[in-house]
Amino acid sequence: MRAIGFSELKDRKELENLIKICAQDANNRSYTSNGDDSMLAIFSKDFAPGMGVAVCGEYDEVNNFSYDYCFPYLTGEGVTSYEDITIERHAEKESYAGICDDIKVGVSLIFYLQNMIPYIKVMNSDKLPVKGTSLTLSGLSCQGTIMMPIIKNEKEKSRVRKASDSRNQLIEAARKGDEDAIESLTLEDMDTYTAISKKIQQEDVFSIVDTYFMPYGVECDQYSVLGEILNCNMVQNEITKEEIYKLTILCNELTFDVCINKIDMFGEPKEGRRFKGVIWLQGFINFPEM
Repeated sequence: MRAIGFSELKDRKELENLIKICAQDANNRSYTSNGDDSMLAIFSKDFAPGMGVAVCGEYDEVNNFSYDYCFPYLTGEGVTSYEDITIERHAEKESYAGICDDIKVGVSLIFYLQNMIPYIKVMNSDKLPVKGTSLTLSGLSCQGTIMMPIIKNEKEKSRVRKASDSRNQLIEAARKGDEDAIESLTLEDMDTYTAISKKIQQEDVFSIVDTYFMPYGVECDQYSVLGEILNCNMVQNEITKEEIYKLTILCNELTFDVCINKIDMFGEPKEGRRFKGVIWLQGFINFPEM
């Protein structure tokens, strides 16, 4: 909630007032059947462009709405990945986590699913798996630092792109069981480790590592990221008037949006600089027209 401008939210009463605003003045309402006598509903209310709070609950047989939980969201722009997605329900409540194995990152991306109502509709109609979907990722952050970029000329940029394309091809081949590709990746990782071990004695780690995307803590959908800022905008929460940075970052060849409260940002973000921080990863599945 802090990331979208509610840093002064103190107690349960203030949260309940916010939930009432979201339910009564929602920008978007989604419904689907959740059994014989109840209906699942999500009310979403924007408090700044592209970011707000979603309230989830159920309507019973006499049309009474009971609140279950709420979560802040940032609606990302563009498409982050076209890879296949697996969805799993959380054990404690009616919410879902998504898993995307994108070869550009090297780890399985686990994210909190924003648009679960369309997914539940597709699941209940036995249309899974859906072909032709894409994924739009976004992140909410409560701690971030701005870092200067690593200067590279066009020759170095071209070399990095070729090396990345070659590695992606090897990873794709390794997924299919190619033993030569697996061996090549192993030797490449060993060479990289040796080179970094030598450089790290004389250079700062962030002058060597240009970007990274790593799991953070015990929560499976939280990540520590370092990426180049492609676009930067300042927006304002319409209720609290707190200012929020909305950044588009390029991290491990993935492009996605991140929002962070101005008071939690150390440094001044600008295009070309790098954002380093911890994010809660969310995802919106773009289902094709069916």
